[in-house]
Amino acid sequence: MNRTQRIAAMAVSALAVGVLAAGCGGSGDDSSDGKVTLRVNLFGKFGYKDLYKQFEAEHPGVKIVESAEGDLGKYNTKLSQQIAANAAAGDVVAIEEGQTVNFLQSADKFVNLQDHGYADIKADYLPYVADAATTADGKTTIGLGTDVGGLAMCYRRDLFEKAGLPVEREEVAKLWPTWQDFIATGEKFQQGINDPKVHFIDAATNTYNSILMQGSKETYFDRDNKLVVDSNPAVKNAWDLSTEMVDAGLSAKLVAFSDEWNAGFKNGAFATVACPAWMTGTIKGNAGDALAGKWDIATVPGGSGNWGGSWLAVPKSSKHQKEAIELIKFLSSKTGQMGAFESEGRLPSLPALYDTPELKDAKNDYFNNAPTGQLFVAGARNLEPVYLGAKNVPVRDAFENVLRSVENGQRSQADGWKEAIKAAQKAAK
Repeated sequence: MNRTQRIAAMAVSALAVGVLAAGCGGSGDDSSDGKVTLRVNLFGKFGYKDLYKQFEAEHPGVKIVESAEGDLGKYNTKLSQQIAANAAAGDVVAIEEGQTVNFLQSADKFVNLQDHGYADIKADYLPYVADAATTADGKTTIGLGTDVGGLAMCYRRDLFEKAGLPVEREEVAKLWPTWQDFIATGEKFQQGINDPKVHFIDAATNTYNSILMQGSKETYFDRDNKLVVDSNPAVKNAWDLSTEMVDAGLSAKLVAFSDEWNAGFKNGAFATVACPAWMTGTIKGNAGDALAGKWDIATVPGGSGNWGGSWLAVPKSSKHQKEAIELIKFLSSKTGQMGAFESEGRLPSLPALYDTPELKDAKNDYFNNAPTGQLFVAGARNLEPVYLGAKNVPVRDAFENVLRSVENGQRSQADGWKEAIKAAQKAAK
């Protein structure tokens, strides 16, 4: 799944919050009642509504206004421009996993959290989460981790039953220990469902990203920022498996987080969705109450994976740095991360939470009481960082656009691969 597209749909549900800060996004715009107004700029839904209320109650005189941008590409472009120009970017800004490398190049434009007690909390985070927002020389840390991706597979129990497949999550997981088994299961599903309007997967790009981010320490770039899209076997493997699914007719060919994709949840256009922890909230929001209990969660082919994660940072342009630092510490604390997990399914990046009953024994009633704590926490401790180069986003988008053209029958698999390489090389310049 194109994470940029993933975020696009979230704008709809975030609109009510976003309009409060439409067009502002700056800092220092204190309200007429004399309160300190903290502008929080995010992409999509982080599940902070109740946490804001708690922080405001504990900090009289502080008011929080959130602005949630729906398009991650637009968000990153605007934030990059604001940071480069030392313009008002907000008192608190979110940095997505694919952008940490970029913003570390402008580390001097952010508050260095090492000057504000970071040493006392660094060890609380998963090591790679702490390292990802710290400069190579170890002297500057620009953000506090909020969540990590985790990876599972969400599926429609009722559609599986209609297709003659097992529906219990343990049995479903046994269907696909590998991605080849997943494809074989998809072929059985298509034969059993016998309905041209219903497909096994929502989109080839979504499955492609799940495979690519699984078991590889790098994707399009190596750690020297050299483009390796044509030499990294993980990229070709993800491409081959995804296009094989297309050839087998398994894809609904929907652009993730488009209106059609959103509607696809309600009208049963697809039966499985690659499911990082944060996806559970998206599915529930799109599918609606009528499908409660009809969705479930099983392990992903290959057993585990990592897809997603964010950090909160304070730009130096903020006029309320003290309050902003206190806020990101609160939102990334145990209380904050558990609140985000309970609200939007965001998997905490604090391993101390993994053994708590609140997380370990957590179940999601919408997903047929799926043990989300067990499913997502199981591999969380062993998650390893996937290096994403400074130009990962434009290269990824270019590559996925070509994959989508193959999915839509505009190119063959072989021609598409050649074109994807060319597009990636152009985007990396």
